Amino acid sequence: MATILVCDDEKDIVSALEIYLKGEGHKVIPAYNGEEAVSVMKKEDVQLILLDIMMPRKDGIETMNEIREFSNVPVILLTAKSEDTDKILGLNVGADDYVTKPFNPVELMARVKSQLRRYTMLGSEKKKPDTLMIGGIELNDKSKEVFLDGEPVSLTKTEYEILKLLMQHPGQVYSPNEIYETVWEGEPFGTENTVAVHIRHLREKIEYDPAEPRHLKVVWGRGYKIIE
Repeated sequence: MATILVCDDEKDIVSALEIYLKGEGHKVIPAYNGEEAVSVMKKEDVQLILLDIMMPRKDGIETMNEIREFSNVPVILLTAKSEDTDKILGLNVGADDYVTKPFNPVELMARVKSQLRRYTMLGSEKKKPDTLMIGGIELNDKSKEVFLDGEPVSLTKTEYEILKLLMQHPGQVYSPNEIYETVWEGEPFGTENTVAVHIRHLREKIEYDPAEPRHLKVVWGRGYKIIE
């Protein structure tokens, strides 16, 4: 499968991650501080890094900055709930995703799978035609299929069309009226509640935590958008 570098100063966490990842068939290289992680990256052919933020000697942000000077390998940060500022900083300077401790093994493995798939597709320049990707969400407009971290997601036709509209224009805010006019192809009438219900159902299917969505966002007073 893939070679994954796991870097955390807590050996129990490294050991636990090693068990999960090896169970999926991956090779794991452990590291216990930032200096070791950088050294491994210069020697080994690694496809993914799981990197703790809070470490002695060289923290995760500094380590990632150094690695980014010579590698674009995807990085998933391992963070504590209190490290919100560090999460934002990490994403801004080159991290691809983050998982909050204590992590759910199923969610972590899904994120690993998603990042490896994206990296493989980009690295080999095998971008599929008619395919849109945002994070772990993949929409194939030719087959009319949607996948979340490689697993099929069952959407209604309306949910599919809303998702397609937003994924075609990531970051762009669409008002309920604009979504209604485009998807329903009709005059907007009572659209706000209608669209809100479909957005809620869509979040339940494509977000890990619909109450705190990572991709499908509401912009209060303006509408909805989808982001990386």
